[in-house]
Amino acid sequence: MKAFIFPGQGAQFVGMGKDLYEGSALAKDLFEQANEILGFSITDIMFNGTAEGLKQTKVTQPAIFLHSVILSKTLQNFKPDMVAGHSLGELSALVANKTLSFEDGLKLVSRRALAMQAACEITPGTMAAILGLEDAVVEQACSEVDGVVVAANYNCPGQLVISGEVEAINQACELLKEKGARRALVLPVGGAFHSPLMEPAREELAAAIEQTTFAQPICPVYQNVSTTAVSDPEEIKKNLIAQLTAPVKWTQSVQEMVADGGESFTEVGPGKVLQGLVRKIHPDAEVASA
Repeated sequence: MKAFIFPGQGAQFVGMGKDLYEGSALAKDLFEQANEILGFSITDIMFNGTAEGLKQTKVTQPAIFLHSVILSKTLQNFKPDMVAGHSLGELSALVANKTLSFEDGLKLVSRRALAMQAACEITPGTMAAILGLEDAVVEQACSEVDGVVVAANYNCPGQLVISGEVEAINQACELLKEKGARRALVLPVGGAFHSPLMEPAREELAAAIEQTTFAQPICPVYQNVSTTAVSDPEEIKKNLIAQLTAPVKWTQSVQEMVADGGESFTEVGPGKVLQGLVRKIHPDAEVASA
């Protein structure tokens, strides 16, 4: 079975999507639609901007979504048996499997980005990558630290990202180094994504999601929150709302996809991060870029 997977924040690069825009009339039309929907020329920033300009959350999230979704729409014989996305990538996956329209997906991504930015300003937070420890050891260490710090991204065995208040993250990193972490590295991110500090963003996104039409998908999505195959639009909605404050269970999602017959994994969008993670989770899987 063919799985298509969609990257999240961090995969952006200057010039992303320009080849699509110049090489496909459909892509050009969709990019121009996106400029109108967003109310600013995101194509200018994507194609000719600076890395700094592209790093703003309100730009980054729609840019990655657009690159992934428009690429999927220009592929020959795009017939996924299953889809999944890492964090933000889940919204790209939901357009790819026709749960969401292009327009509605982009509007939700934009609302999500602005809500997350606002939540970061309410309570400053950060994230850190922990390498070389069992998940259970990291989870235990988080529970021993005062303040908000939680496991946020289960990326692959031996790589877990934690999220929370700045001081709590610093304390957790020191504790995890003592426990034998190969690295405990604070990440250059704008806030504590996938932690309780995102609650204001979750509430705002929930209101937007409730007003959006979710259709019956053409294939199941393996969601970050549940990790299992989901095809019921109401359940997809519920999981998408929970996603902002819950961990991204990428390792477990890929394991479920493999257990359900997923053999080839094609990454649709900028970068190759997810292909590397899939290889570490399931070394026998076929991986490729779209």
